[in-house]
Amino acid sequence: MTQFILNDTAITTDVNTGITLLDFIREHQHLKGTKIGCREGDCGACTVLIGTLTADNTLQYQSITSCISPLGNAHGKHIVSIEGINIPKSLTFPQQAMADNYATQCGFCTPGFVVSMTGFALQQNNTSTCNDAISGNICRCTGYKSIEKAGVEIEDKLTHKDQNHQIDWLISNAFIPNYFKEIPNKLKTISSAKQPTKGIKVANGTDLFVRFADEMASEEMHLLSSNTDLNGITFKETICIIGANTTVTQLAENKKLQTLFPKLPQFLKLVSSEQIRNMGTLGGNFVNASPIGDMSIFFLALNATISIIDSDGKERDLPFQQFHIDYKKYDLEANEIIKSISFPIQTKNTHFNFEKVSKRTHLDIASVNAAARITLQDNLIVDAHFSTGGVAAIPKYLTNTNAFLVGKELTVATIKSAEEVIQSEISPISDVRGTVAYKRLLARQLFFAHFITLFPTQFQLQNLIPK
Repeated sequence: MTQFILNDTAITTDVNTGITLLDFIREHQHLKGTKIGCREGDCGACTVLIGTLTADNTLQYQSITSCISPLGNAHGKHIVSIEGINIPKSLTFPQQAMADNYATQCGFCTPGFVVSMTGFALQQNNTSTCNDAISGNICRCTGYKSIEKAGVEIEDKLTHKDQNHQIDWLISNAFIPNYFKEIPNKLKTISSAKQPTKGIKVANGTDLFVRFADEMASEEMHLLSSNTDLNGITFKETICIIGANTTVTQLAENKKLQTLFPKLPQFLKLVSSEQIRNMGTLGGNFVNASPIGDMSIFFLALNATISIIDSDGKERDLPFQQFHIDYKKYDLEANEIIKSISFPIQTKNTHFNFEKVSKRTHLDIASVNAAARITLQDNLIVDAHFSTGGVAAIPKYLTNTNAFLVGKELTVATIKSAEEVIQSEISPISDVRGTVAYKRLLARQLFFAHFITLFPTQFQLQNLIPK
């Protein structure tokens, strides 16, 4: 039994937990404002908000794509569709901003944009922009400038928001309807009983529901998102431990991680769109086993250890570089799930970088991606962990290259020689994202980019690639 609040209505349903939230909203609740677009999480036409009750009795809202989200993951949450944003007898502030800036033409995508903008307004402390919040919404008519102007207008209005009485302020300023004040108490009445632990294992569905949504609609689901043991980011002495259910957004917003990796938000903005970053989990990315999985490449370079737990509670640890075995194959038994991933906290002499090349800078799958973690003592390389994706059947930990670098001085000659080792241990194939030659070139360029970025006074492009 799935229980949640849809807009201002309490829902109790025994509809199969594997159908998409989009189909439940449209076909079972007959709310047609949430649109069916790509059904792959790309276009944002199906965007809804999901509100989670926190320990201090407030709601944290995020935008998600409902077309690839299982209904079961709505349990205990507040789901807001475009109908749930409307206020009586007038447009909301985001709707009016869209109208005033002529930011809609055919109108098909407009509900998704308005929901994303409203989600931005509901964020406790905005560290990005309204136009970042709509990064996962596609419009095929307007050319975006009018929508961007509406976003700027919303941002300007929100500079006056009362952070101590956020919901009251948003209601009085026509961002959301009155019923939002009642949602926390309504959610408290929903049973917290554990969800079924049999069936197909699904976290938030950003991969499985893209490929198998129709099949999932009739399957029994083991929804991992309800397993609180897989949550959280903790720091123990010299180790950081991150639960498998942690999303990319949670990584990007963690203040301690931002201290360790000052460019972390910049790195993670290269990973998909706002809605997918709000949904996609680390565990899901790892078992997706894509050779270009961004987070796999990221954590390979961190020399991470993966913790695995079986149905009896028995745990085992494995160096993450050993987890992926072959194309779409990994070291995980049928009765096991990923519990967490951990990595040693870097010291002041340790440097990290992440690079990605795709056909579009943002909102795209990598052609080749790469990460680097290197530790120096004076100018001597004492530890090296480089990884790259899109150049082998699995996310590639560059074992031979890393071994070659350790013990050598950090010089142009060392880097050039190491790049030759890279070329000997990668085996790219030609596909829609590039030819073999192109991927080998990208592997070289991204390897050089690590050093140019991390040590700009010591290395320049012309030193590594003479004209």
